[in-house]
Amino acid sequence: MGRHWGSIAKLSGVTFFRLSPFEQRPFAGMIKDGIPNTIRRINESILMVTPCFLVAYIIQRWATHANHQLHRKNPADFADDK
Repeated sequence: MGRHWGSIAKLSGVTFFRLSPFEQRPFAGMIKDGIPNTIRRINESILMVTPCFLVAYIIQRWATHANHQLHRKNPADFADDK
């Protein structure tokens, strides 16, 4: 009556590669290969990323300053209060 759980679907043309958790080395070659590669990638993208960050910082600084100016009280409105 019916199929077993493991053979419900048949996939053709799909290859699964599985590795045992005991065979993995997640930090293999990180010091030797990882640090120079990271520095190279930063150097390649810094000219594209920096202008965007600078423009966003300048806009945020302007907006914060404008918000503070718009929300402050006018001292002339409270001149005759005692």
